[in-house]
Amino acid sequence: METDELVRWTVKVSKDTDVSLRSFLAQRGTKKGDLSKFIEQAVQKEVFAQTVANVQARNAEKSDKEIDDAINDALRHVRAELWGSSVKKSAAKKKKI
Repeated sequence: METDELVRWTVKVSKDTDVSLRSFLAQRGTKKGDLSKFIEQAVQKEVFAQTVANVQARNAEKSDKEIDDAINDALRHVRAELWGSSVKKSAAKKKKI
């Protein structure tokens, strides 16, 4: 992580949370910047978890085949964008078989 990419946050947490987290990090031999790294990882993990939960909820009524077909269709489009028309021709040949 480069310093020109960093953004400073000002956050407030309860005293109990502060003591718990700092104690937790101290047990692991914290170094300068470990609190920031811990918070960044926790935020990324939570954003990912909520994104997954939202996608799962949105697709709860879909069948496995519908989801697989949508994934395969998206992969075909991305591959065609990345590698050109050879992927489209290959996919067309597979459909004929």
